[in-house]
Amino acid sequence: MIQCMFVGIGGFIGAVCRYLMGLIPLGADMAFPVKTFAVNLIGTFMIGLIAAYAVKYNAGDSNWVLMLKVGVCGGFTTFSTFAFEMSDLVKNGQPFMAVLYGAGSMVLGIALVVLAQCIVYGNFK
Repeated sequence: MIQCMFVGIGGFIGAVCRYLMGLIPLGADMAFPVKTFAVNLIGTFMIGLIAAYAVKYNAGDSNWVLMLKVGVCGGFTTFSTFAFEMSDLVKNGQPFMAVLYGAGSMVLGIALVVLAQCIVYGNFK
């Protein structure tokens, strides 16, 4: 039960941070969903760092790791918003922008997880 509390606290923190990122007056009239793109890339980098540090320091599934990975990163990143914005781009006649957004999110997201692990380990393991 204590693990659920840690995840819930982390989820609250992540969700509030996500909401606050949405309030940044950036890209309101842009076709490309900059804020969600940034949130998901930041979140992938964060989860990469957290996971690598957890392995490096044998933290495993400690309450703090669960709070940060599942709670904060899970509450912060937004796959549902990502999917919705992708469908909006296609529906609004911008399939190229949708492909760019989807591919960029996946490629850069994976690259940022690898980068985070390289920072922690000194190389990719």
